[in-house]
Amino acid sequence: MTSRLAWIGGLVGLLTALIFFAPARWLADRVGSATSGQLQLVNARGSVWNGQADLVFTGGDGSRTQTALPQGLQWQLRPTLSSASPAVSLRLTAPCCTPQPMAMTLVPRLGGAELRMAGNSSHWPAELLTGLGTPWNTLRMEGQLVLQTPGLTLRFDKGRATLQGEAAVEAVDLVSRLSTLRPLGSYRMSLRADAGGNTTTLDLATLRGALQLQGSGQWVGGRLRFQGVAEAAPDSEAALANLLNIVGRRQGARSLLTIG
Repeated sequence: MTSRLAWIGGLVGLLTALIFFAPARWLADRVGSATSGQLQLVNARGSVWNGQADLVFTGGDGSRTQTALPQGLQWQLRPTLSSASPAVSLRLTAPCCTPQPMAMTLVPRLGGAELRMAGNSSHWPAELLTGLGTPWNTLRMEGQLVLQTPGLTLRFDKGRATLQGEAAVEAVDLVSRLSTLRPLGSYRMSLRADAGGNTTTLDLATLRGALQLQGSGQWVGGRLRFQGVAEAAPDSEAALANLLNIVGRRQGARSLLTIG
């Protein structure tokens, strides 16, 4: 009897250790698998609950293109019972880019999950996009991406993803290796999803600059359909000709941007 109790105690202790001291690389493996290798936590250290790693963007499994976030990423995971159902709170801190930690809550659901992102403002180097492969590795963008949201919810239900809330990304003073013109301009991309998550719209507008971009789109059946136009401001046509030839289908002085 004593021996059996000792075995049970040992197993309980082992399970407790696995739960509370699970290595950070376990989480890194899950992130890499879930994103098909496009988002990787490299050199992960610490535990699943309190860890840090180098954040690397790639074009996916087998891609030779990659970029890393300066100074890496830190995270804190905490189980919580404050909501109607069990949840996990997540705080992300990137020394280079998040003046305040990004706070999220993951709520498991029957047949899916819900990820809630609290209001936040952060700024990220546009160079990170290069690691995602085509077309970003051709454009080689530089500049700053400012992400702002009053709150955003991403729901997964039986393989279908829907959004609720709004967010905006401002691309400030972008430059590209495809043009000698520096900077090309600054732009704002706005994302809005209705309360039911049935309609998600995307709008692109130029704030300033010689490269003029505008367009709009919607997520339909889980796929983005976007149509827009890129054109050069007067006296900038020659400097932007090569870039306009690559970003879309030329129609006279303009390039048509089409996704989906």
